[in-house]
Amino acid sequence: MTTAALEPRAGRRCHNVLNSLHATHYFSPDLGRELGAVGVTDPRAVNFAVRAAAFGPVGAGAVTAAFYNYKYELVARYVPAVWETATPGQVLAARTRAVDATLHRLLGAEALASAEMAEAARLALRAAEACSRGARPLYSAHADLPVPEEPHLAYWHAATLLREHRGDGHLAALMSAGLDGLEAMVTHTATGKGMTPRWVCATRGWSRDEWDAATDRLRGRGLLDASGDLTEEGGALRREIEDETDRLDRAPYEHLGPEGVARLTELGGVFAQAALEAGAFPADLIGKG
Repeated sequence: MTTAALEPRAGRRCHNVLNSLHATHYFSPDLGRELGAVGVTDPRAVNFAVRAAAFGPVGAGAVTAAFYNYKYELVARYVPAVWETATPGQVLAARTRAVDATLHRLLGAEALASAEMAEAARLALRAAEACSRGARPLYSAHADLPVPEEPHLAYWHAATLLREHRGDGHLAALMSAGLDGLEAMVTHTATGKGMTPRWVCATRGWSRDEWDAATDRLRGRGLLDASGDLTEEGGALRREIEDETDRLDRAPYEHLGPEGVARLTELGGVFAQAALEAGAFPADLIGKG
């Protein structure tokens, strides 16, 4: 009997819905409330703390390297000082409470207790069994954390593992393509699927002048046109980056198999759409403007 092959972009589609639900906590008022309860009140400090806490009390260099598209000077303003306010363990516990509250608010108790949520958690955890640690710092750090018992938190944990596994590979693809962190953001925004320049500058620490300078560099390489849109060459490069990211991230989804990937994508899509309709993300987050 021949096993069906995984369709080339099936893993990417599955990741997209998993990542969508993972990302809800970054924009949740519950996160600010729970981190504020342990003394971390600045929104930027919250952002760095919750994503980097799995590393332990690391410094700005490690966080900048792993996050890739944040300006070092912004990171250094908050890291490692944030660990003097709250330990990584306290931050991780607060993050879990925030995720729990956020998912209850966005999806409702019935969805969280459903058989579909438990099934999604099992499938996502099974896929994560095939993730690899080498050269994947954010995935590897999160893989050391325990799997929560509650299905909705287990699903979120597995989604985080799969998101960071793909993300670590994506950074390797960006480096291979010769795009620094800001240039990567500019080209992603130019696709119409990335964050707006306002959001990038507000959250990543870059100035508008630095954004414009990166745009000029990309024009000089023939990747952007005079209006800031991707040229044919620029579009081809972005597609190559995503295809290489798919290749580096293929193992978890091959391990799960075509039927499992299709089912996880279906279930994850329902949860992600419900979160979106509940107002999980700012209306002006994505776009070129």
